[in-house]
Amino acid sequence: MPVHHTSWRKSRHSDPNGECLEVRRAADGTVSVRDTKQHGHGPILEFTQAEWKAFLGYIRNHTHYD
Repeated sequence: MPVHHTSWRKSRHSDPNGECLEVRRAADGTVSVRDTKQHGHGPILEFTQAEWKAFLGYIRNHTHYD
C-alpha cells in the first residue's frame, strides 16, 4: 500500500537563492528530504520517526546561527 505524504515544504532557514532542502511527512511518520535544485528529479532521503528526531536533536545541539 502506498504511503501518503503531505506537501513538500521548505525550511524557514532556506537560502532565498533557491538552494535549500524540502521536507515532507508521511501519515506513518516517515520523513522525506530532497534538494530543491533537482526540481523533484533527484534522490529522496527517508527517515523513520526515531532517526528524524535524532537528526534534529543533533542539529539543534551542534548548529550556531550568527
